[in-house]
Amino acid sequence: MKKIIFPGIIALILFGYFVGKPLYMKPSYQRGEMAPAITGTTLNGENFSLSDLKGKFVLIDFWGSWCGPCRRENPNLVAFYKKFKSNNDVDLEVVSIGVETNEDRWKKAINRDGLIWPYHILDKAESLRFFDSPIAKKYGVKEVPSKFLLNPSGEIIGVNLPFAEMEEKLTGQNSKN
Repeated sequence: MKKIIFPGIIALILFGYFVGKPLYMKPSYQRGEMAPAITGTTLNGENFSLSDLKGKFVLIDFWGSWCGPCRRENPNLVAFYKKFKSNNDVDLEVVSIGVETNEDRWKKAINRDGLIWPYHILDKAESLRFFDSPIAKKYGVKEVPSKFLLNPSGEIIGVNLPFAEMEEKLTGQNSKN
């Protein structure tokens, strides 16, 4: 009897992990919902409010200087930003939310990775493990990188989409979703 129970318990634990983890890691806001307000101070010391970008497509990128996948993705994000900044048909802004405990490391990473857009917000965390920083908590972000694509009305039109899908949303359906 013990031989059957132990593998059953292991199977139940594995099932719970592989089914439960994606549900737990899923951000709180999804497609079709209005993006929660974000306010803060940019890297340049200017006041920032997400509502100031109404009328533009916005890509909110939660990342960290300590996050390997984020840093490897940054060159693609820069290329994506440059492509749409030179496209007069689509008005896109990127807002980087740095989930950090170390402000100096965050600033260095922005410079090293060439993150050229003006909207960099430090979301100071007490514990990176639990994403307890105010903006990440508000959006339900539990892992980085996490991305939210907003339409000009501030509605979320995509969460954690690959760059190709975001490009389709911006070019093929820029008047819709």
